Amino acid sequence: MSENPKIAVFGGGSWATAIVKMLCENLDEVGWYMRNESAIEYIKENEHNPNYLSSAEFDIKKLFLSSNINEMVDYADILIFAIPSAFLKEELDKITHDYTHKIVFSAIKGIIPETGLIVGQHFNEKLNIPIENIGVITGPCHAEEVAMERLSYLTIACQDTEKANLLSKYISSDYIKTKTSDDIIGTEYAAMLKNIYAIAAGIAHGLGYGDNFQSVLMSNAIREMKRFIKSRHKMKRNINNSAYLGDLLVTGYSTFSRNRMFGNMIGKGYTVKSAMMEMSMVAEGYYAAKSAYLLKKDNKVKTPIIDAVYDILYQNKNPKSIFKKLTERLD
Repeated sequence: MSENPKIAVFGGGSWATAIVKMLCENLDEVGWYMRNESAIEYIKENEHNPNYLSSAEFDIKKLFLSSNINEMVDYADILIFAIPSAFLKEELDKITHDYTHKIVFSAIKGIIPETGLIVGQHFNEKLNIPIENIGVITGPCHAEEVAMERLSYLTIACQDTEKANLLSKYISSDYIKTKTSDDIIGTEYAAMLKNIYAIAAGIAHGLGYGDNFQSVLMSNAIREMKRFIKSRHKMKRNINNSAYLGDLLVTGYSTFSRNRMFGNMIGKGYTVKSAMMEMSMVAEGYYAAKSAYLLKKDNKVKTPIIDAVYDILYQNKNPKSIFKKLTERLD
């Protein structure tokens, strides 16, 4: 791999926008695939994304923008996908050019509904990308704070340490600190699970539970996360590291958290459909709750919080009664 690789980001949302901003700090040119041609034209004219993180301004001379996904695949040596998991397969199906020899990083926090796989496993098992060429970008980090250039931390996970270090070099800046990890599967599952727990935290807040209960909920959530990840991929890991516990806490407590916001609306009485329409953004935890519930049944792992969120979102159970039962199962 060249010391000066071409890097492209795929996606038009807030996280994709934040990653492009990070890369522009260190690269002379960054590829950016967006399927919305009108958004591309807006960025060229106004130097910011019209729909997400409008405070993040770009030097247009540094951007190679395209709505042609195959053109962007051909352009880049490193492909960073930041497309919501619910829509990823639809976009990947548009790719007709070979990219099995390229390095692929996922910045997606979810499971692909069509295959029930986390993104890295999907690239490896369904698209034949070698596992050593697959990586994960995870938090704890909110895109909104990146746009404001507030100090943030990222974990770059890849089995090949050299590739993780290379990407870290191009994402790091005065306000972005990075560390690397070889736990590609564990960090990706953690990024998916924390969104479910953030929905639970939001539901609790919407129902009127206070900070005391929230602390117990998060304490149980990190232990539940540990059990779940261990059932999927056994290896030595410290669940209290930032990529696991830190990401859980920021997603569960932050006012920027879409999943917490979504859960809060459910707790206040919104239906799933009305909450989604009101937010006009994707809450990854909604899709993750179903996938995680189905996966945990295979291993019979104890997951009372995931079960509660699943029952509320997919079985139309009453949030108040479900959480009353949940309080008896937490410690």
